[in-house]
Amino acid sequence: MLVDGKIYLGTSTRPEYLSLKYGNRHGLVTGATGTGKTVTLQALAEGFAAAGVPVFAADIKGDLSGVAKGQPIQEWQTKRAEDIGFADYINDAFPVVFWDLFGKQGHPVRATISEMGPVLLSRILDLNDTQEGVLNIAFRLADEEGLLLLDLKDLRSMLVSIQERSKEVSARYGNVTTASVGAIQRALLVLEQQGADNFFGERALEIADLMRVDTDGRGFISILAADQLMKSPRLYSTFLLWLLSELFEQLPEVGDPDKPKMVFFFDEAHLLFDDAPKALIDKVEQVVKLIRSKGVGVYFVTQNPIDIPEAVLAQLSNRVQHALRAYTPREQKAVKVAAETFRPNPDFSTEEVITQLGIGEALVSVLEDKGIPSMVGRTLIRPPSAQVGPLNPAERDATMANSPVGGLYDSVSDRESAFEILERRTRDRQLAEERAKYDEADRVAAERQAREERASQPRRTSTRQTPAEAAMNSFARTVANKLGNAIVRGILGSMKGR
Repeated sequence: MLVDGKIYLGTSTRPEYLSLKYGNRHGLVTGATGTGKTVTLQALAEGFAAAGVPVFAADIKGDLSGVAKGQPIQEWQTKRAEDIGFADYINDAFPVVFWDLFGKQGHPVRATISEMGPVLLSRILDLNDTQEGVLNIAFRLADEEGLLLLDLKDLRSMLVSIQERSKEVSARYGNVTTASVGAIQRALLVLEQQGADNFFGERALEIADLMRVDTDGRGFISILAADQLMKSPRLYSTFLLWLLSELFEQLPEVGDPDKPKMVFFFDEAHLLFDDAPKALIDKVEQVVKLIRSKGVGVYFVTQNPIDIPEAVLAQLSNRVQHALRAYTPREQKAVKVAAETFRPNPDFSTEEVITQLGIGEALVSVLEDKGIPSMVGRTLIRPPSAQVGPLNPAERDATMANSPVGGLYDSVSDRESAFEILERRTRDRQLAEERAKYDEADRVAAERQAREERASQPRRTSTRQTPAEAAMNSFARTVANKLGNAIVRGILGSMKGR
């Protein structure tokens, strides 16, 4: 049953295979709760990993962690393998790395604000054109002044700085208003309340650590613990967009390789799109369209096809449709939409069969030769080779202890960046202002003291002579002078006679 270059999915009237050549054409796994979507996701992830393709999967319920453990094959697995004629079925375990944005059930996942960039961040925050312009100014000014934007406090400090320098900044780059800065700060607060302060920072995740292959040539399955993350849909979509954007920027163009460079599975995909702004959906659509040429496949897992925007849905070529319920008008619409996306099979009505499928049974249509969709087949999905269900905490810890990235991301690094530098500038400015105040106070005190000292010195008394007194003094001086002259002449005459 196992064929090189293909992933065995199960059996309808024939074995159903997903060609690795078309694995980067994206896919969709849908179905109501309890119909077997997670088991199908695990079987697909195992198939890609066994073919040497690294896999990244968001684990919403914690059930995927069992892929790291081989176990004695359960009775239902054996029976399913017999029912579909899967003679090659064996028990197996796969290389796994656990990740967690909150750092509790796996290695922390972080990215820097600079890596996110102003454009992507504006889409996530749903900023208008004016606010996006202010955010671009903040990034530009940080770049010019050598200020690293690593985490949320760095970006907040930068926004406060441009607000304080609004007159100078507005003259250089355009108007910066208090209202726009306030709107961005409030949007950041919403993101922070969903746990973004855990995501933004260092050490930032390196994409190469998601694209590992073990010594046996099997791709590592990176499992993101998302049971808490699903409660923060804005953070979930932020992470998704950043990850896909980083892959698109870093990976070279490869067209259609013999097998994907990497494959992503995003469970509960509706969380990415519920109440998402149009700009964000447009960005997801753009990335999904373009990343195929990088050799990356993206597979969305959700309950109804209508959970996915039409523009994105049109890019998903490989389909696995589990049972849907049709009790309400919306559910009936979902059934009709799902049926219309398949290439019809003359042996049955697709719309009718969707509501009749059993657990572990699905309608399957994948790309075949020349990229043509296969005729839809009613398929019993193959059982996974690894444990179905979660690992216990001790088993998870043991897997973490042997992780190839152990110790790389577990500690937070908070080097000097915009926050610290701007805080230091503020302190220096405040100290200078305080010093100037003290200097001015000293100058005023010195001047006051000088005035007081001058005021305390005794004043000289001056007497003004009357005209009569002045005449008498002048006469006395004249008499004294004549008398003195006579005495001198007498003395000289006496000396001469002798």
